[in-house]
Amino acid sequence: MPVTAVTTDTDALTLSVVADFTAPVRRLWDAYLDPRQLERFWGPPEYPATFTRHDGCVGGLSTYFMTGPEGDTHGGYWKWVAVDEGRSFEVRDGFARPDGTPDPELPEGRMVVDFAETALGSRVTVTSVFGSLEEMEQLVAMGQVEGMRAAMGQMDAVLEDLASFAADLPTQLQLVGDRQARTSRVVRGGLEQVWRAHHEAELLRRWMLGPDGWEMPVCEVASAPGERFRYEWQHVESGERFGFVGEFLEGAAPVRAVTTEAMVSPADPDGANSPITRNELTLTPVAGGTLVTLLITYPDAATREMILSTGMVDGMETGYARLENEVLAAA
Repeated sequence: MPVTAVTTDTDALTLSVVADFTAPVRRLWDAYLDPRQLERFWGPPEYPATFTRHDGCVGGLSTYFMTGPEGDTHGGYWKWVAVDEGRSFEVRDGFARPDGTPDPELPEGRMVVDFAETALGSRVTVTSVFGSLEEMEQLVAMGQVEGMRAAMGQMDAVLEDLASFAADLPTQLQLVGDRQARTSRVVRGGLEQVWRAHHEAELLRRWMLGPDGWEMPVCEVASAPGERFRYEWQHVESGERFGFVGEFLEGAAPVRAVTTEAMVSPADPDGANSPITRNELTLTPVAGGTLVTLLITYPDAATREMILSTGMVDGMETGYARLENEVLAAA
């Protein structure tokens, strides 16, 4: 078991859990910042977590739910307060209701996660700070210590698994619940570079093309709330044409952008007959590049199945490979 110490201080109203690992500090940090890895240990084995948002920046938000053996779900959130990359981060953490909003009947606390190099590898210290002795006793009675021990007991396997999170892996797809899908890909480029590549028309036209033989005659970018975007592609030989339109809902450059999206075609130029999705783009710096995560919310399960069956993920991978090889490599 990686947990080496558990300390309770009723005067300072803190609970500290220390765990030691043989992995480098950067590997441990990435395990917390990469939602694909974090959800493999954040939660006891019988209550695995699914993160539906994970910003990892000051002012950001993480939301997740844990699913029990009977299909019961229990939500939580982190409000990101401070980040010292590779060394520590601080969040306000609490419980969430089924709709994802904070549960006012349960306390919100403060959690500080510190990372340090050791002679054998690295150490993480998770310190929970409570608002009162009553809150502290309540959460300890709910099994917080046992839950953290069980959760951290899974971390060795995650840290040893380099293959599942390597920077050269193709775009990965994960189904989330009944109506969502998450794609993930580490792009070999810096955070600012990858953000610009997603939000500058000149760069988008060079890589967001799908298979060879297509061009992008229309590339109207949205980068602020209320602005609308329009992307259109045309096959060079056949003249076949399609595109997407949508609205920029919210964002925080260079880490997050939320938009709506609907497909357009010559027969439906405004996308009035196309299902509308909500797309949440998150960029996270990790070893090897920038993790690009896209969480898509569909109107229903049937729409999700229909859109994914078009080869969407393969098309995304073609674009990301072109981004790395033809845009970022030349920067």
